[in-house]
Amino acid sequence: MAILNILEFPDSRLRTKAQPVEKVDDAIKQLAKDMLETMYAAPGIGLAATQVNVHKRVVVMDTSEEQNEPLVFINPDITPLTDEQGHLQEGCLSVPGFYEEVVRPTRVTVTALNVEGESFTLELEGLQAVCIQHEVDHLNGKLFVDYLSPLKRNRIKKKLEKAHRLQQNPVSA
Repeated sequence: MAILNILEFPDSRLRTKAQPVEKVDDAIKQLAKDMLETMYAAPGIGLAATQVNVHKRVVVMDTSEEQNEPLVFINPDITPLTDEQGHLQEGCLSVPGFYEEVVRPTRVTVTALNVEGESFTLELEGLQAVCIQHEVDHLNGKLFVDYLSPLKRNRIKKKLEKAHRLQQNPVSA
């Protein structure tokens, strides 16, 4: 297994729309394992393949307290189950250090393939529902900052650009 590099906003590769997985083969199984290892190491509760510069429709998540309930979704398809909208603070491994309120449906169903290539459907609510919607947005080239006002989004972008410049050109003391 390997810890993969997570792309950070405003990297344009995060805007790439992921392609469906045609066949769940050993490469996809390894990608899912590497993504889980990367997510746990970050630490995070969800990760989309787009965030590690692999533009396939693969999502991993684990919202359990003990981080021992990994879920893998290949070619996930989400359907809202309610018009009820929840307001939850969201963060993102690709937008480190920032948390903002995003409004999303509180209950969804997700249909996907597992790592064996078998179809399954889950009904998710609360944090899990938010997490899968957040990660599927990544597969569609969308980030949680896109739900914010242009002013907030630009402020976050400028702060992360400055942090990236400082990482690349540290000043000697």
